[in-house]
Amino acid sequence: MRQTGKGQRSGRNRGAGTFAERVIAFNQSLSLDATLPDGIRVMNPFREDDFALTASSEFYRKYYNDNNPRHFILGINPGRFGGGLTGVPFTDPKRLRDRCGIDAYHGPDAHEPSSVFVYEVIRRYGGEEAFYRDFYINSISPLGFTAPGKRGGEVNCNYYDRRDLADAVTPFMVDSLRRQIDFGIDTRTGICLGLGKNARFIEKLNATHQFFGAIFPLKHPRYIIQYKSKSLDAYADKYVATLRSVAAAG
Repeated sequence: MRQTGKGQRSGRNRGAGTFAERVIAFNQSLSLDATLPDGIRVMNPFREDDFALTASSEFYRKYYNDNNPRHFILGINPGRFGGGLTGVPFTDPKRLRDRCGIDAYHGPDAHEPSSVFVYEVIRRYGGEEAFYRDFYINSISPLGFTAPGKRGGEVNCNYYDRRDLADAVTPFMVDSLRRQIDFGIDTRTGICLGLGKNARFIEKLNATHQFFGAIFPLKHPRYIIQYKSKSLDAYADKYVATLRSVAAAG
């Protein structure tokens, strides 16, 4: 755990409605007003088609239809085959349908490796209801980015892959984080997915803005699936132990 801020706020919320309605309103309003580097495109599933907003709204009303405080888990930015399609972070169409029981998504089917690991962690934690009762998961940039691929088409682009992109979207990320904290986030502890560039960026922001009292960084799910799949059980158990420790402290 890295102590990087004060984070005295705990479970505060503003605005009418439930935690779910605040998330849905946030998703509906998401837009990025910034000059991006040439070739970089913003992925905003909530404006690009009707599937993501409909399906994600059903998801949040199923699992967040209350005013309970949650702990924040922060990834990097949505990918093309998970949250970039479904509107639910780290949740690809298969997991949204088979694990969450949400059938409102009728877009293209896809498989995201990070989603596989996250839902294995959720299973070990006690299932979707237990996990989403305690945690809210999104990314430091709630909108994703693509760049031109070497063989044509588009590929995922992380905000930190280019300094000019990170600089351009930092105000958006800070504002988005502040707005989400007001959903009813317990800010004594935040969890960061990614031990390298994402952790360093979030810790730097936290030192300036004091969003959280402490930050727990964990290996990113994509890295685990891609490079450490033989050790998946050990990583999943470490995730669960960290999550339970954070939830118990809250």
